[in-house]
Amino acid sequence: MKLRMGRVELLTGLQRVQGVVEKRNTMPILSNILIEAKQEGVEIVATDLEIGMRGHYKATVEKPGGITLSARKLYEIIKELAVSEIEITSGDNNWTTIHAGKSQFKIVGLPSTDYPALPTIEREGLIPLAGAGLLELIRKTLFAAGDNDARYILNGLLVTLITSEKKTILRLVGTDGHRLAVAEQEVGHAGAKGAPQEIKAIIPKKAAHEMQRLLEEGGEGEPLIGFTKNLMIFRKSGLLLTSRLMEGNYPNYQQVIPKESGGKIGVNRNELESALRRVSVLSRDKASAVKVSFVSGQMTLFSSNPDFGEATEELAARYEGPALNTGFNARYLLDVLGVMDGETITLQMDNPLSPCLIQESDSPGFRCVVMPIKI
Repeated sequence: MKLRMGRVELLTGLQRVQGVVEKRNTMPILSNILIEAKQEGVEIVATDLEIGMRGHYKATVEKPGGITLSARKLYEIIKELAVSEIEITSGDNNWTTIHAGKSQFKIVGLPSTDYPALPTIEREGLIPLAGAGLLELIRKTLFAAGDNDARYILNGLLVTLITSEKKTILRLVGTDGHRLAVAEQEVGHAGAKGAPQEIKAIIPKKAAHEMQRLLEEGGEGEPLIGFTKNLMIFRKSGLLLTSRLMEGNYPNYQQVIPKESGGKIGVNRNELESALRRVSVLSRDKASAVKVSFVSGQMTLFSSNPDFGEATEELAARYEGPALNTGFNARYLLDVLGVMDGETITLQMDNPLSPCLIQESDSPGFRCVVMPIKI
């Protein structure tokens, strides 16, 4: 294999696959990427057997072929080079030479024939979505999904795609049992003909994170998404991301969301976020526990730590109900406030131990629930 490729193009391709490559060295070849040189260009492929990414890039190919190389080492080498064009040549013994100006590197690879094959994908049946809308939904729900949670199914996002003749609606749900985020919006116009179709699937958190990174790059063209029995397919301008779907039953999240009532507390989002950051400095490290009190027209935050001291902060709030004292993990509240954009948010609680519903008027399709804690 012999090819010449622009450094920026190659670096972009290598950056994209870093998150997919298997970090735990279960199979040495999974920490590698596959570089396939064809007459029409170069394909860079990465997989951890659950998630796969394939990207097509411009290159001058003198001799077609393939090789697998360490994703991390190749990325570190190309990042440090200061030339515009790079030449990559691989020999029969899998040693690969990288020429760039006066620099030369020789790195050992593994044969391309040993690399796990990505699933074959049909182009039919993929639904175009508004990229900005999909990115917004992922941003507002990904933080709430579990991280290595013992309940395996909580380490993913529930995706519901509803297509009708008039519109396509996408709903994402993330929860780790302590907080829940639900976001939905219209992401396409014409959907399927006939009766509305509803597709439900649970995608791993890692797959959602990779989609988010690709969408943040921007670029032309609407992304496409589709689902088969056990696979999610995501296409975006020359890139293909596939992910196995998670098997199991997602919790009935609708039961957790409190019904909207009149007893809401209105507060300035920026003021609450700043106050929480300050007060949580003196909260107990692990639980980040902050006591929250509501009285007419006012919200008070309080934290204490026997080793360091205590902190109190008062905020103006629109509240007319009876005095209410509860407690929260400050980190969970800060995560919610961090994905909200409105100036004012509302909190709704029926009693000190009931779930707290957090919403903003600017984003009616977004609801978040945080469970209180006993302090």
